[in-house]
Amino acid sequence: MTRVVLVPGALALLPEYASQVDPVAELRAAALAAVRWLGPEAAVLGDTQGERVAAALMGAAGVRRGGTAAYLVVGNGSAKRSEKAPGHLDERSFGFDAALGDALVAGDLSGVDWSLADELWASVDGLRRASPLVSGSAAVDYADDPYGVQYWVMRWGS
Repeated sequence: MTRVVLVPGALALLPEYASQVDPVAELRAAALAAVRWLGPEAAVLGDTQGERVAAALMGAAGVRRGGTAAYLVVGNGSAKRSEKAPGHLDERSFGFDAALGDALVAGDLSGVDWSLADELWASVDGLRRASPLVSGSAAVDYADDPYGVQYWVMRWGS
């Protein structure tokens, strides 16, 4: 069975953004554990920023790039969940993120409104490409919206 992991493309996960006090310690721990779960090799599906974050996480977790039995998908929900969010507050983000989260957990992305995702600054390029790979219920390791951006760490497969 194919293993698939979703992590957010949060720049705060890059080593150059680390500091004495890690502002995303819980997210980082969940992401690294999920990436290690993939095994020794994984292909990456994500946008340019996601590729950078994936490379950093894979390096820290000791996962080599490549293979077709495991995929590291980089993406996140809306970036408009608060007044201080990168995209400012958009009330539609709450319903969108709830629907996207439910679709991810169910392993069925066929009903996702990709146009609304773009309007709400959701990073979904990797999710679109991973849609055929994601099936069955997901294990949710992290779900929160620090900084007004919806992040998940999820795993599919055995």
